[in-house]
Amino acid sequence: MTRGHGAATFHPPTGSIHAGDSFTGIPSADDPPYPPRTFDTTRPHPARVRNYLRGGKDHFRVDREHADRIIFAFPDIVDVPRVSARFLNRAVTHLAGEAGVRQFLDIGPGLAFGYATHQIAQMAAPASRVVYVDNDPLVLTHARALFVSAPEGAVVCLDGDVHDPAAIITQAAETLDLTAPVALILTAVLGLIADLDEARTITRTLLDALPSGSYLVLEDGATEPDTEQARAVRALSENHGYHYRTTQEIIGFFDGLDLVEPGVVSPAHWRDSPGDDDPQAPFEICGVGRTS
Repeated sequence: MTRGHGAATFHPPTGSIHAGDSFTGIPSADDPPYPPRTFDTTRPHPARVRNYLRGGKDHFRVDREHADRIIFAFPDIVDVPRVSARFLNRAVTHLAGEAGVRQFLDIGPGLAFGYATHQIAQMAAPASRVVYVDNDPLVLTHARALFVSAPEGAVVCLDGDVHDPAAIITQAAETLDLTAPVALILTAVLGLIADLDEARTITRTLLDALPSGSYLVLEDGATEPDTEQARAVRALSENHGYHYRTTQEIIGFFDGLDLVEPGVVSPAHWRDSPGDDDPQAPFEICGVGRTS
């Protein structure tokens, strides 16, 4: 599970990207120290690719080359991480502030970069309790080292797999009070689940374990079907394990929930403020829904 928050100025890579370029997966001299064997650097990794797009430093040559190929085909995609981070900021600020939520279950936080969920929530409400869940060793190492709670609240980083939502709930219940509302955060996570029915079942299992008045914060990749651009971006992204869905398929994750205004929209337009200069954020859609 991978995702990642935070905004950064993108610095385009040097050199040219061509459709016929080959990708060796061999770390280069400017890679970070070579990781343990549990880290696969022979193929692009969603968290590291997104970290590179954000302007971060936690990526390897294979991730950079794959991201460069996507950027070459779709230059506007470099705007997505910044716009996604601002959506998360607005959504968590709203929930911890106006909505009064004090508990957050963030599945797939990605590599730490910029403001993370606990920092946003605890700025609005220092007593907020946040549980992060991921099963990627690099993500967990970063999170456990960098995610520090305010004294009034709590931050816990759990090793868990989104494919086993019941186990996630069991572990999260050691930190969260599941009789009080919880905000479930799934941003850039459901696209990692290839089967749509399985992704819906996982989401429903997680929400069903939370009490009335809980929230779903969801953002994921969206392309409309049967267009050349959609086919191209899907093919490129599936190389690192990410699957785009249609807008209607993503809207379906909110079935049975009360959508918070303005509904399911581009992350650039979810409760944006006058003067915000966020671009449209191609290939992304988001929303916040409340359980009855």
